[in-house]
Amino acid sequence: MNTLIVISVLPIVLLYLGLYKMQKALLPVTIVGLLIALGLAVAQWGENRVPEYHGMMLFNNFSIAFSSIAIISTILILLLSKGYFERISQHIAEYYAIILFSLAGVIVMVSYYNLTMLFIGIEIMSVSLYILAGIKKNDFASNEAALKYFLMGAFSTGFLLFGITLVYGSTGSFSLEGIQSFVLAHSFGVDPLLYTGIILIIVGLCFKVGVAPFHFWTPDVYEGSPTLITAFMSTVSKTASFAAFLRLFATCFPVFYTFWLPILVIIAIITLFVGNITALYQQSFKRMLAYSSISHAGYLLFAILALGASSANSIFIYASAYSIASIIAFGALILIQQETGSDSFESFNGLARKNPFLAFVLTISMLSLAGIPLTAGFIGKFFMFNTVLAQYHTGLAIVAVINAIISIFYYFRVIIAMYFRTTERAQITVPSYYIFVFGFSALATIIIGVYPQFITNLI
Repeated sequence: MNTLIVISVLPIVLLYLGLYKMQKALLPVTIVGLLIALGLAVAQWGENRVPEYHGMMLFNNFSIAFSSIAIISTILILLLSKGYFERISQHIAEYYAIILFSLAGVIVMVSYYNLTMLFIGIEIMSVSLYILAGIKKNDFASNEAALKYFLMGAFSTGFLLFGITLVYGSTGSFSLEGIQSFVLAHSFGVDPLLYTGIILIIVGLCFKVGVAPFHFWTPDVYEGSPTLITAFMSTVSKTASFAAFLRLFATCFPVFYTFWLPILVIIAIITLFVGNITALYQQSFKRMLAYSSISHAGYLLFAILALGASSANSIFIYASAYSIASIIAFGALILIQQETGSDSFESFNGLARKNPFLAFVLTISMLSLAGIPLTAGFIGKFFMFNTVLAQYHTGLAIVAVINAIISIFYYFRVIIAMYFRTTERAQITVPSYYIFVFGFSALATIIIGVYPQFITNLI
């Protein structure tokens, strides 16, 4: 709970710093505050926690693990913001504050133990992201992204709320523990409204995580939003949404596994094919990352499909690997866009000759996202495939392997452009903050890929 308090108070402190024109203090204060919040979270690891605040929140190892990866990802993304917001506006305190308010919503989402807190967490995160998507006020693409995200987000919230309402009407409780007790006591004579509520909740959450066929907002919003905000949405937001998804279904609805399993299997298969095949045809690197994020959402669904003791650990490992690789990719894209003003694959041509370090870390990122061995991405995919095979979903594993092979093509397009295609280009100046983030993320990707025991079996 201390972590949530620190992250909630920190944005208010930043707004006061902005009020008194202390612009240079914003980033250091933000990083120090987030490190304190991370330390407070880790300090609670292993404690025998019980639901708090009348059963509204539960800060156990599950919450701490996902809160930690969300905070670490946010720190790395904010380190890339050095000088980024200054190019958009003179008033930058608000941008840091809104990102941290969104992070506060993320902490609520991974720690809720009551459906009302799930809704509140999602809305705190989502409303902040609606604003962040449109922070480039004079950019038509950014305005369009914010409007689309808001409309689709409001639409999905309607499904989620209606589903929560039906679940409450059937079980008489918003508490996960109360719903679980009701379901176990009435597993053979459940009101059909409960099944309808489960379907509507699935639809609402699928909008939030961006899986097909509820993915229509994702490419346009990712492309139109500022690249730094896109990095936050595709990593921190996605990780929190899947953690919330898993906690709800693992706690309340495992008894109805045979009911919702076929629905999620169909969604996962459609997501994998739509995400990967569409990514093949993209000429924009940023849009390719948007469609690839859809396919990664499909892989993350595997842990919920094969619901079991290892599901939380599988999502944590995959989300960690995906997040650090994506941060490298989006960070490199920011530098490329500053140099060329373009995000096409051609803008990466010859990068290895002028910026070998940048090309090297981006190669590690692409290899990890593709799931090549000795990278964290491979370990993530291995755990996901192992999870579904343990439940004898052999057909789903075959589909996943086929799609993993497809993804290699578009990830390797970037590597080929950097190393095997030449063009006249200037050397890109990589700031020290970027060097730290790239080096840390690349090293973490390799270490997890070679020594996965560092993060396996944490939850």
